[in-house]
Amino acid sequence: MARPIRADIRLSALAHNYALARSAAPRSRVLAVVKADAYGHGLASAAKALPGADGFATLELDGAVRLRQSGFAGEILLLEGYFGAAELVEIAGQGLATVVAGEEQLRLLEAHRPAASVDCYLKINTGMNRLGFPPAAARRALERLTATGVAKSVTLMTHFATADGPEGIAEAMRRFGEATNGMALPRSLSNSAAIFAHPEAHADTVRVGIALYGATPFAHRSAEGIGLLPAMTLRSQLIAVQDLAPGETVGYGATYRTTKAMRLGIVACGYADGYPRHAPSGTPVLVDGVRVKTAGRVSMDMITVDLAAVPGARVGSDVVLWGEGLPVDEVASAAGTVGYELLCALAPRVPVREVP
Repeated sequence: MARPIRADIRLSALAHNYALARSAAPRSRVLAVVKADAYGHGLASAAKALPGADGFATLELDGAVRLRQSGFAGEILLLEGYFGAAELVEIAGQGLATVVAGEEQLRLLEAHRPAASVDCYLKINTGMNRLGFPPAAARRALERLTATGVAKSVTLMTHFATADGPEGIAEAMRRFGEATNGMALPRSLSNSAAIFAHPEAHADTVRVGIALYGATPFAHRSAEGIGLLPAMTLRSQLIAVQDLAPGETVGYGATYRTTKAMRLGIVACGYADGYPRHAPSGTPVLVDGVRVKTAGRVSMDMITVDLAAVPGARVGSDVVLWGEGLPVDEVASAAGTVGYELLCALAPRVPVREVP
């Protein structure tokens, strides 16, 4: 028999979360962000779940080409743009849209103008300080982009650094407004957090990322509270049960010691499956639908859980590591990280099953 771990990808949850973003920003086009293999959910699964999407956005050119060749005829945006002349040719040939995010990309476009025109998103840096033209350089960048004759359309774009926090987006919006004053062009501003928290920034096109997969973009607002559904459930089973006396230790490094007689379950899941190695004892897990806690270090292929709350648990009992009944954000918080990382870290060796 195969090892019992698997990830269930619920297509209806992806569709529900996309529809929720659309209802939150009803006057905007909604691009579904599917970078990093749809945040670990599978690019093909996301495309299957969202055939009526206004468009998709990704980083990987090969993924964008696969989407196009699968039959999706709408907009497919490359969020980091292009990194060479050959990619420009591919982008134009496949009818993809691209971000133009800095001086190097603009010079590349000026020097290697593809035969076909391309939909372009001119990115302006309003405080994230990763990619984008400085606000003072935006007007000249637009003039140069337009002068190439390559741009079929131009959308003005930024990415908010603090849409999910108390700082909000006021300063970023001020910078963007000053940089683009008088430019009568479409705009794309909002990420997942801004979609649900800042309707003033919805503009023409929004980009739904982490919320599409049912995890929260906020530190202090749950996915359930927003109305999102988990799209990935990581499931396994107990493969052994240990009855330990007081004073026994558990796992590598003997970091966990029993203070009383304990019944422990061994789960077929470890850091080689994508479970966070740094998750401490006490991280929540569901066994037969009951919340329990991990005990001891996460190892490559197994974790150990305290079965005190589930006296009937046995070898073969169902385990949920995150997903339905146990938000990935809660597991991530216990492990000192974010839901994004756990979803994206799902290992290739974990079988994936699409469910309606």
